[in-house]
Amino acid sequence: MATETQELRIAEIPDIDVDPITLDIIEGALKNARFEMDAVLFRSAMSPVIREQHDEFPMITDPRGRMVVGQFGAYINEMMADWEWGIYPGDVILTSDPFKCSASISHTNDWLVLVPIFYEDELVGWSSQFGHQMDAGGPLPGSLPTGAKTIFEEGIIIPPLKIIERGVPQESVLRLIFNNVRLPEMNRADLFAIVAGCRAGERRVIELCDRFGKDMYLAGLQALLDRTHEAMRTLIQLAIPEHPQSFEDYVDDDGLGNGPFKMKLTIWREGDHAFFDWSGTDPQALGPINFYLSEGMFKMFIGIYLIMVNDPQILFNDGFYPLLHVVMPEGSLLRPRFPAALGCRTHALARLFDVLGGALVKQAPELNTAAGYGTSPYMLYSGWDGNGEFFYSMEILYGGIPGRPIGDGMDGHSWWPLFENIPTEYLEAYYPLRIDGYTSLTDSGGAGFHRGGNGVEKRYVYLEPGEVSIHDDRWLTRPWGVLGGEPGGRSEKILKRADGTEERLPSKCDNIAVEPGDMLVYRTAGGGGWKDRLDRPVEAVVRDVSFGLVSAEKALEGYGVVLRQDGGADADATEAERARQREERGDALSFDFGPALEDVLADCKAETGLEPPQPATPLRWSPLEPGDEALDRVRRGDGIPAP
Repeated sequence: MATETQELRIAEIPDIDVDPITLDIIEGALKNARFEMDAVLFRSAMSPVIREQHDEFPMITDPRGRMVVGQFGAYINEMMADWEWGIYPGDVILTSDPFKCSASISHTNDWLVLVPIFYEDELVGWSSQFGHQMDAGGPLPGSLPTGAKTIFEEGIIIPPLKIIERGVPQESVLRLIFNNVRLPEMNRADLFAIVAGCRAGERRVIELCDRFGKDMYLAGLQALLDRTHEAMRTLIQLAIPEHPQSFEDYVDDDGLGNGPFKMKLTIWREGDHAFFDWSGTDPQALGPINFYLSEGMFKMFIGIYLIMVNDPQILFNDGFYPLLHVVMPEGSLLRPRFPAALGCRTHALARLFDVLGGALVKQAPELNTAAGYGTSPYMLYSGWDGNGEFFYSMEILYGGIPGRPIGDGMDGHSWWPLFENIPTEYLEAYYPLRIDGYTSLTDSGGAGFHRGGNGVEKRYVYLEPGEVSIHDDRWLTRPWGVLGGEPGGRSEKILKRADGTEERLPSKCDNIAVEPGDMLVYRTAGGGGWKDRLDRPVEAVVRDVSFGLVSAEKALEGYGVVLRQDGGADADATEAERARQREERGDALSFDFGPALEDVLADCKAETGLEPPQPATPLRWSPLEPGDEALDRVRRGDGIPAP
């Protein structure tokens, strides 16, 4: 049986049992297919952002568009809601417009590809992947201007359209797209590498249908979704409180001098159903820090958080989506109205995890993490070399992962576990710059029983005249510690000119002219510490000092550990110092944000060398939807009556 939709036949999922062995084989094969999609892309792409750093996300779905394996959650149904051009074997669909696909992607640099998977003339699923393009046009190389006020300033905006129809490339469409970017050869290579990755997923699904039969394969997908649904019901009971719990944190500024911007989340449970309400979050920003958050994407983030903390063996898929209900008022920082600028959205994206963790701690504090470095720091460098050739380098840096119940936060790591560094050799071989140093930033991790991860210090020496852009955050507010852990260190950027002068740069800036010999010292934030810093094993502190992760001064001030001249700990002096600090401190704080926000703003210029941001003015063209109306809208849409 199949459902007819114009010329499209969508396979129905049969109601048949799947034995456990077959189900495990299908699950393992789909997981392998998802990683094969990655491997094909990495071996085919040209840009270092995809090829080396792995800024891409794959997915395989069932016929209804529900993600069975992947990373960012399903978006097929939202993207295809207004599609009017038919779906056929051999089609490939592309978009880069967040507002045309319900925020399936979050800015115009992400090019999203969909490939329908057909078996015996029926649609049995979708293979999809999106990756960050180095450039998407617009006024600045990289298409990420920190001063943008609308999405129109962030490059070409591609609505959902076919770039291949029934196996035939649409060259006129492709020419129009590549004519609007600075690196057309690289964009074309990356785009068709994404297509090749999707084709790899398509082939593996067809092989599974050949091996087990279409009906058994589809029933296996449903069984995998059902299994995750049941597992998440248990996790919701464990982690989500019945009484509402709220938490809030801030994005420091919007790149235009406005801020800080509050992000507030309230969570509660009604039976098996969990609510995540962002009412109280500030209105959308004029600058490009807005994060147009897809409900499906946020549900996946919730699932990832709960699964990784509680049971990493659970398969990520859309099976638990009906149990989660997300409230995001229209016109807020997380649900901005068109044509909001979106290019710097990673600050709110990363802060989302901090706020989610803070809200969840009220139910199970021993499972909580502290706050991390809180963004995806960018360094962009472009210009023309001595031969008149255009060059453009872009790198995503990392920072301190928060201290966690299972151990110390990782030093200089990405928020996204599968991201990797661009090798120094690659940067120096292909771009006119030299890496003078790339190190862990001593003492930037917050003290705790489990130490917050250190940020990084990377020193770029520029070899040709050009311009630099920077994206970062946590230069004002601190990554907070929990349960007696201290906050992590803040970020900073210092430009050391070849003539010996220095200037401190904002965390978000464009068009910074550099000359040969100028050095940018790029320091990212650390992670907050977890649990009482004065209980950290002395031998762990001694080890950290010997590795250069913690200074002798921090060992004393942060951990109460007194070191001898030979580097070992003085046991008696340490015991006395810790007793003194405990008495002076009193009870350990559940959350340690550092100084109050008003004090941080008052001391901003003295501590950072930068002017404090000013409160934002709400945008007249985007009024903020009242929170109670947003909650009522979600309840009606999800069919969940008020208690």
